[in-house]
Amino acid sequence: MQQFKQLTDRIWYQTPVSETDRPIVAVITGDERNLVIDAGNSSRHAALFVDEMEQQGLGKPDLVALTHWHWDHVFGMKQMAVPTIATNRTVDEMRKMIDYDWSDEALAERIQQGIEIPFCADAIKLEFGATRDIELVLPTIRFTGELEIDLGGVTCLLRQVENDHSPGSALVFVPQDRVLFLGDAMYADIFSAKWNYTVEQTTRLLDVIAEYDADYYVWSHGEAMPKDTFEQEVHVLRHIIEVTKQAEGHVSEMRRLYRELVGRDLTTDEEETLVFFANGAKK
Repeated sequence: MQQFKQLTDRIWYQTPVSETDRPIVAVITGDERNLVIDAGNSSRHAALFVDEMEQQGLGKPDLVALTHWHWDHVFGMKQMAVPTIATNRTVDEMRKMIDYDWSDEALAERIQQGIEIPFCADAIKLEFGATRDIELVLPTIRFTGELEIDLGGVTCLLRQVENDHSPGSALVFVPQDRVLFLGDAMYADIFSAKWNYTVEQTTRLLDVIAEYDADYYVWSHGEAMPKDTFEQEVHVLRHIIEVTKQAEGHVSEMRRLYRELVGRDLTTDEEETLVFFANGAKK
């Protein structure tokens, strides 16, 4: 069951649901206006979030900032019914989906074409059922690079970042509360034939993230991760990047080098990540 949790004095978030691919939706509450992070994966998802805001006495959304264009982050925009902010790349990618048919047949055809993946198609079917009245609304405010939003007593810094999962994504940093919203930027490219990370994109992303001093890092399909836990994740990725370069993407050599580096056997997550980086080296 989804929960509505308070992270800091000004930040609340709704927990994700893996079965229907509902990501975290969050709100930063300013003295003058509220900014919601992502719009949810459906009108039902968005409506539930707005209802929970009202039950907690937080008012209604005034603005929405999208971390990226994937369906599970944008299909609730019509229900939010407020101005929405996104990078130019996000808007361009959303525009491609405007005229999509969301029937089973259309989803199956896009899977055949390599445009869609079975995981997303299955989640859409579960979230919407047989009747899919999906109307995609394009963002009204576009930016490239960085954008600062003053909510009254608290600011939000939006930063465009490149990554393997969804190029042209946006990070959202709340300096007063020391919280960084990552969206899906830390996840692998799941839309290629083989899921992958690349050394170049991941290194660039980690270097950008390192510029922000946060106490919490919010992964859209995970949790609000405290700084020490997040730093452990980064440490693993940095190690795997190094062995990927040394082994030139050969996975068996990557495993050997990583075991030597950490002095133990690999965990399941480390093994998976090594394979993803080996896949990325072959792109």
